[in-house]
Amino acid sequence: MVKKKPYQDLDDLEKLRKQWRKLSGLHHREEWSAVIIRAATAAEIASNLAIRHEFEARSEFDTKFVNSLLVWANGLQGKVTRLLKPLYEGSPKAKELKPLITVMERINSKRNAVAHAGEFCSSGEADSVVNDCRTFAEGIVGLYHHNFKLKEHKFESED
Repeated sequence: MVKKKPYQDLDDLEKLRKQWRKLSGLHHREEWSAVIIRAATAAEIASNLAIRHEFEARSEFDTKFVNSLLVWANGLQGKVTRLLKPLYEGSPKAKELKPLITVMERINSKRNAVAHAGEFCSSGEADSVVNDCRTFAEGIVGLYHHNFKLKEHKFESED
């Protein structure tokens, strides 16, 4: 029997895929608010991946310091506006990030309504956030892993 790697030992790409896989069961059980939280977590992990890549390519900061910056940035919006946007400034990646900021703002708004205000959501709202999270994650991760695509769930192709 092959023992699964503990979650904390997974790299960001593995964590992203694992979070994304969990959406199917939550959606099937009609746990719309949980779908939103899980999808937004996947988007945040995608931003972690990008930030780590940038620091690895441009600096000699150790993992512990970069991790402290990720904690300091606090959430998807903080990671994008406080870390990614300044890291991308003046590079071609800044142009790629610009439309994703609007997508990130929609994700963050709905995620915060669920997490901080206890808002309940409909299937349509959950599906909309999942679509935005897919767009964001594939857009950001695709800058580092060309042709990156998240697995499509059955519910994403249903009408």
